[in-house]
Amino acid sequence: MSIPSHDKLKEFEFAVSAVARPAPGPSPPLPSPPLRAVSWDLSALEPPASTSRGPAFCPILAGRPQLLSGRKMSGLYAAAEETAGSRQALQEKANEYKENQKISHVSLRPLQATVLEKIPKVCLVPFSLSDYKPGEFKLPKSLLNKNSKDEVACKKCKKIEIQKTFTTVLIPKTKGTTSSKAESTLQKSHLDVPVANNKRQRLSTLDTAVLGVDMEGSPDGDSDEDTTLGLDDFSGLSPYERKRLKNISENANFFASLQLSESAARLREMITKRQPPESKRKKPKKRENGTGCRRSMRLQNVDPSGVSLPETPTQPTVVEDENPLLPPGPLEMTPENQDDNNELFKGFLQTWAEASKTSRSKNTEKELSSIKSYKASLGGMVISGDTVCKVTKGSVLSMALHPSEIRTLVAAGAKYGQVGLWDVTHQPKEDGVYVFQPHSQPVSCLYFSPANPAHILSLSYDGTLRCGDFSKAVFEEVYRNERSSFSSFDFLAEDASSLIVGHWDGSMSLVDRRTPGASYEKLISSSMRKIRTVHVHPVHRQYFITAGLSDVHLYDARRLNPKGSQPLISLTEHTKSIASAYFSPFTGNRVVTTCADCKLRIFDSSCMSSQIPLLTTIRHNTITGRWLTRFQAVWDPKQEDCVIVGSMAHPRQVEIFHETGKRVHSFLDGECLASVCSINAMHPTQYILAGGNSSGKIHVFMS
Repeated sequence: MSIPSHDKLKEFEFAVSAVARPAPGPSPPLPSPPLRAVSWDLSALEPPASTSRGPAFCPILAGRPQLLSGRKMSGLYAAAEETAGSRQALQEKANEYKENQKISHVSLRPLQATVLEKIPKVCLVPFSLSDYKPGEFKLPKSLLNKNSKDEVACKKCKKIEIQKTFTTVLIPKTKGTTSSKAESTLQKSHLDVPVANNKRQRLSTLDTAVLGVDMEGSPDGDSDEDTTLGLDDFSGLSPYERKRLKNISENANFFASLQLSESAARLREMITKRQPPESKRKKPKKRENGTGCRRSMRLQNVDPSGVSLPETPTQPTVVEDENPLLPPGPLEMTPENQDDNNELFKGFLQTWAEASKTSRSKNTEKELSSIKSYKASLGGMVISGDTVCKVTKGSVLSMALHPSEIRTLVAAGAKYGQVGLWDVTHQPKEDGVYVFQPHSQPVSCLYFSPANPAHILSLSYDGTLRCGDFSKAVFEEVYRNERSSFSSFDFLAEDASSLIVGHWDGSMSLVDRRTPGASYEKLISSSMRKIRTVHVHPVHRQYFITAGLSDVHLYDARRLNPKGSQPLISLTEHTKSIASAYFSPFTGNRVVTTCADCKLRIFDSSCMSSQIPLLTTIRHNTITGRWLTRFQAVWDPKQEDCVIVGSMAHPRQVEIFHETGKRVHSFLDGECLASVCSINAMHPTQYILAGGNSSGKIHVFMS
């Protein structure tokens, strides 16, 4: 770009006001949206009064100025100082131009305005910032009188009264970005510029430039000619800048011809006038004199003649209990699945009574057989289809085997308060099953009396303890407490005259069957929150053990206190809920517990001291889930060192473990045993095993 000449100056200082500094690299293509003009107030560019510089000539290019390097600027300043004339003459020129144009000062304050259908025209004005004060800025008359084209441009500038601003054409989408870049560029003009003599001097504020823009629209195409004429006059512009300004004017004309503003205005009117249709449904009008829904005379409580009837008193509805308690007192043995008047039932009762009489008396001197012979005897036990039968309707929760050696008699307590009796040796097997209903809730514990095997005692959640007498065909009531729920019981005396009963709320009851009535002798509170099982020591019958939620306690019946009893010994090795705890059958020197942490634990109870040591821990899956009865490991009454427990393993089986933790035998049969037997019982003298599942079916393994 060539430097324009001047009468007083040979070289001029170029100060470029960069509204938007272009990014490095090739120039991006011109955007197509409508042009917008943004005015900038140049009051912030006023230098201090003490600044003295030579005259400068500032070309302001519309939209894309070119910046000169610091080295070139310093050379221009040096040449201007050497060839500059009298500063007073320049000041007079500036004052003369100020008086002609009536310009007091300029300010830098962004004023935005949108101009459509206007052609920008650029006017380059020489000026000087040497020793001027705010409000004393002038333009020399030489530029105004230079030629006719300049006069036209200056006259047009006069028409809009150059209000101390310069206007630059911007793109609408980059308006905000350009404004921020412009402010940063103007602030950078205060940076220090090195001079030719390598002395650092602070450069004065960027020399003020006045850009006169003529925004006259010409519908007949005169604007294009005027713009071209104005551009040709400035010979200092490069071809690229001329082409760029020409493109800007052509784009402005093109967008003005599209009349986008008018179309947008019409669309706004259409949007405001359009209203969404009403989609609300009209509510039906209420009938003022309508009769409404038809109602029968019975519902209206009137007789056929229309006379109102007297209101009938409403009686409160009584909600029936799902499991009502059975009446107190003895209940007759009435089978639910058989006819009680036939000869079969009478023969059934007679068979159970005779089996009880012929049962061998208890042998106090029991000998422990060897493991080898014991395993051989277990290996001879088999199951068949004749020894599998459904006895009860619900899950089997308790089971007992009659001690008779002549006939195999099995008793099972069920979930819905039933007690089922099955004569396994009777054929057909369906005729040997009799089901009774002595309770209304689950039967959790079932024993044959050790003194009289013709008596079977059953305990239920409903708070009743009954004794079934086969000789009398009646269920007598031994103990009843409707305020509490029972969980387990055992015989304190060998003649079965006294009992210890455990409650679900953690309390215990002492019951004497010799006392008339169905009440307790003593009700004891304990430190346990729940009691699941109660078992009496087979030799020292004053001791009994209870299994609770997560603890096992050993009590002395002679030291029970109704207000609260403390256990003699507590087993604290368990980490989860405990299902059962039982003494070994002969000597009571071992205790086996079943815990929900998938472990069977065997303790040494031979010495009743302050602590019972743990002997063996057996890993065994005890997670039965919601629908299966919980496992309870019990001792084999013939073998004191072996326990019997159900299994979740496949194929389904019943396992026997030695007290050392070794597996002794597994009862399994793929055809006849296809379910989990949670509750198991072994015959006291014979090799007969009975297991009950959660559907009421009993599986019997026998030699």
